[in-house]
Amino acid sequence: MTRSPAYPTPTVNPPVRPHTPPRRARVVALAVLAGILLALLWSFELVDKVIGDTVANTLLGHDAKSTAIAGTAAGLLFAFVSGFAGTFTACNIAMAASIGPMSQAGGDHGSAGGRSALRAMLRPVGWLTLGMVAVSATYGAVGVLLGDRLPQLSTATVDGVPVRLIQSSVVFGLIGLALTYLGLAALGVLPDVFARRPVARVVAMGALVGGFLIGRPYPLFHKLFQWAADTGNPLYGAAAFTLQSLGNVVLVTVLFAAVVLASRGRFLRWMADPARAAVVTGGLLVALGVFTVVYWDLRVPAYFGVGWFPSMPYN
Repeated sequence: MTRSPAYPTPTVNPPVRPHTPPRRARVVALAVLAGILLALLWSFELVDKVIGDTVANTLLGHDAKSTAIAGTAAGLLFAFVSGFAGTFTACNIAMAASIGPMSQAGGDHGSAGGRSALRAMLRPVGWLTLGMVAVSATYGAVGVLLGDRLPQLSTATVDGVPVRLIQSSVVFGLIGLALTYLGLAALGVLPDVFARRPVARVVAMGALVGGFLIGRPYPLFHKLFQWAADTGNPLYGAAAFTLQSLGNVVLVTVLFAAVVLASRGRFLRWMADPARAAVVTGGLLVALGVFTVVYWDLRVPAYFGVGWFPSMPYN
């Protein structure tokens, strides 16, 4: 029996599959290799002392480590400056991976020129800041209330390993795994819960950046944390930790804004291509996620004789 022309045979559209970039296995392999290589070559002496301490001492006008924090205003200034000085430390460098997600959450992608590009730039920065501040402010308040009960403020050791570094290894290990998952999801290797919610991905990235403070052993941050705990005021703790996080991301935010504005939104339109965005976003997230796990869960313990990891002559 033939079907009447009035009732045409319905067409069945193939299921929509999430976009996956070509040669994704190569992208993943190169990103993993880059993360491991970065963990091997990383010099904490250079980024913590030469860069971090020099920047902090210059901006504060005195020795940031040895000079006591004198009062609330000085403490809040110290929070922001020490956060900025710690931009390139191993406990913060992974925030560079936020550039990819932010470029995908710009909305109109700067299609109307400079003013639209400015709006497209401010939107993802705002969402990143929201996720970051929610975590850092909460931890600042809780940290002041708990004080020395937190391993992060402890001077104790377990088999020669500082307790605060054990907390760092656990926290950064989890954050590194989360970043790696987000990267693999962006590349289409794993399910992407943010496939239709690029803004949610930026908020989640902000929360992970805020979570850096939960594991950070950076000496200037330890000094800030101890000062905040000594005040006994959770509001000071929340404000100080918020400023620390803002200092951590100010350079990346400025660079992102400069690229968007200088290109009059063309960078955002360039990143609007699904395959290109997946490679850039996924590659950055996987590389920095792997670096975070390898550095904090393999290299740092090996430094204290737990396990083994190759070292460079300058480490």
